[in-house]
Amino acid sequence: MSTPPHGHEPPARPTADNVHRGHIVPIGGAEDKVGAEKILKRFVEICGGRRARIAVIPTASELKDTGRRYQKLFEELKVEDVQVLPFETRHECDDAAAIARLESCTGVFMTGGNQLRLSTTLGGTLVAKTLRLMSARGITVAGTSAGAAFLSEHMIAYGDEGATPRGGMVQLAPGLGLTNRTIVDQHFRQRDRLGRLLTSLAFNPYVVGIGLDEDTAAFIGPDETLEVVGSGAITIVDPARLEYSSMDAARRGEPVCLFGVTLHVLVEGATFNLHSRQASAAKLSRS
Repeated sequence: MSTPPHGHEPPARPTADNVHRGHIVPIGGAEDKVGAEKILKRFVEICGGRRARIAVIPTASELKDTGRRYQKLFEELKVEDVQVLPFETRHECDDAAAIARLESCTGVFMTGGNQLRLSTTLGGTLVAKTLRLMSARGITVAGTSAGAAFLSEHMIAYGDEGATPRGGMVQLAPGLGLTNRTIVDQHFRQRDRLGRLLTSLAFNPYVVGIGLDEDTAAFIGPDETLEVVGSGAITIVDPARLEYSSMDAARRGEPVCLFGVTLHVLVEGATFNLHSRQASAAKLSRS
């Protein structure tokens, strides 16, 4: 049997019976970097705490200091080591030395910027294949803003703002493929992106839509349970019971009719199981 080319592997799956997939952590952007830093601290904890070795991939950003800024943040959280791996060209994405540095890490963090820079640079390369294999063997992979959008098998490349789904409102593109259960949108409430997430789901009602507010993250564990961390909310759009969609007939700019979509709004501590499609509220402590 021939080996499929880079970029055509299925979403990350456990490599052995006793190995569980690592956490997948999409972050809505603008995560707290100067206060409690709940999201970054939780990420570091899962990656090993003070023994964590973090790879920062700033490929999405056009700003030269993005990688260094996150390196400093993680160093201030006292991790063992931080590697900045820019991967600015597709040639660099197949460099054996850079791949070895990536594979030595216990956690990967992809910064914000432009998700198409991630897909066009990393897609189909050894870096993308390595990230899927690392996730499958238990390594945590996080992404903020553009990095969050890129984590799933399908990503929103760009789209219009507004609450109503419309024909032609959104452009989808292949993502990294760590999971095929979700499609992610970031800066969700701040940029009024419900319409484009609904439009994305109208194309294929299999996946669950995750709308991430800023400074809010979905920590998706190996059991497919998503937990909310951060100061905002996560909007879960579940099309499993979709009864009707007019997407096939909608012209560009026309509103799309949808019946039977389920919507949940989750705040810190709340959970949603991507397999059972069940939401649970955060447990309140009593003084």
